[in-house]
Amino acid sequence: MALKLFKGNIEPQCAYCEFAEITKGSDVAVCRKIGGIMQLYSKCKKYKYDPLKRQPKTISLSGGFSKEDFEI
Repeated sequence: MALKLFKGNIEPQCAYCEFAEITKGSDVAVCRKIGGIMQLYSKCKKYKYDPLKRQPKTISLSGGFSKEDFEI
């Protein structure tokens, strides 16, 4: 049974594909499976999700905390 990460709501993109080698400073990737250049936000039928390529969204905490909020 495969572990389903991120609740399956990730849209397929070459940026998250196991076979894509992302080039730095550009919005293209080199696909090892089809042997060509692809846009990062495109997809093909060989797409296979790699969760390690995904950058999680950062969480920003709003201020308003006091020292008493962190005491037990």
